[in-house]
Amino acid sequence: MRFNPKADISGGDASGSRGGGGGGLGGLGGGGGLGGLPIPGGFGIKGTIVIIVLYVILQMCTGGGLPGPSLGQGGSGSNSATDNGDYANCKTGADANKSRVCERKAIMLSLEVFWKGQLGSQFQPADLRTFSGQIQTGCGAASAQMGPFYCSADGHIYEDPSFYSSMLEQIGGNDAPFVEPYVLAHEFGHHIQDITGEMKNVRTQQGADSDSVKLELEADCYAGVWAKGAIGTDDGKGQKIFESITDQDIQDAIEAARAVGDDSIQKKTQGSVNPDSWTHGSSEQRMKWFQTGYQGGVDSCRAIWG
Repeated sequence: MRFNPKADISGGDASGSRGGGGGGLGGLGGGGGLGGLPIPGGFGIKGTIVIIVLYVILQMCTGGGLPGPSLGQGGSGSNSATDNGDYANCKTGADANKSRVCERKAIMLSLEVFWKGQLGSQFQPADLRTFSGQIQTGCGAASAQMGPFYCSADGHIYEDPSFYSSMLEQIGGNDAPFVEPYVLAHEFGHHIQDITGEMKNVRTQQGADSDSVKLELEADCYAGVWAKGAIGTDDGKGQKIFESITDQDIQDAIEAARAVGDDSIQKKTQGSVNPDSWTHGSSEQRMKWFQTGYQGGVDSCRAIWG
């Protein structure tokens, strides 16, 4: 993956915060994980649907929230993944090629341009808010242990970048160059589901054939759709945002999907697999639906709902 050095990425929706104090998310369910790996649970705050990346070993907690989910891994820039940096200094694709902080801004710009082209006047922007430790969101106080997530109450994607060098690697993933773009694309996919009303399709929240799993697989599919179309996204000033996206980048994304499958994480953390507790789908399903979107476009993703 390489960005066009001449691209203007200043319009990318990303902001940084060092987070701060405050308790955990209200209504957070689930428990700790094996080997110190935190296993977040589903939660609900005043009926808000919150989409969280990573596997959810799920005990639904008070509020009846929908467990959400997704994937993870990191980008290719030279800056530490924990460096929230100053996004205001990210001006060009050349900056994105040198800095992981600026890389995120370029990815968000590409996602916005791509999905605006797909949805037209129905599209609404979403921004990425990176933090360290904890942050207050429209869905309550969030911590780094949750992994990246989308909050439908405020329409923002939240991420503590240390996820890629900590929790993700503990579950067998790799911080490869195109993994963080895949994660952000998956979370942006939940934003698209929020816009289109597809989140309202969710009635069953747990199990291999549940609506929750279908929601996650569709977001994987949307990530694949963007991965295919991203190379054609334009900064609005006549410059392509990307200079190249390689076959290896796509393989990295597929491998990330494999690593965050429910069965893969259950084997890693529990030593056994229980499909009745799935909320995100198996490794095979996650890889399949990313590839479905990559090869078939938006319409192919909607087939998940039958």
